[in-house]
Amino acid sequence: MIDSKLLNILACPACKGDIEYDTKSNSVRCIDCSLVYPVIDGIPVMLVDKAEKGEKDED
Repeated sequence: MIDSKLLNILACPACKGDIEYDTKSNSVRCIDCSLVYPVIDGIPVMLVDKAEKGEKDED
């Protein structure tokens, strides 16, 4: 689990969008561009070259 205070200050390095934590995949995902960043030992690895393209949410 990632501290909610940390999630509030983190932003996607690619587009500066807000992120959310995905407990299922233990990763953080950008709400805007859908890049998915891994979380290793409780630390989000916010590097664009380590990110994977996720699916965009349909509203």
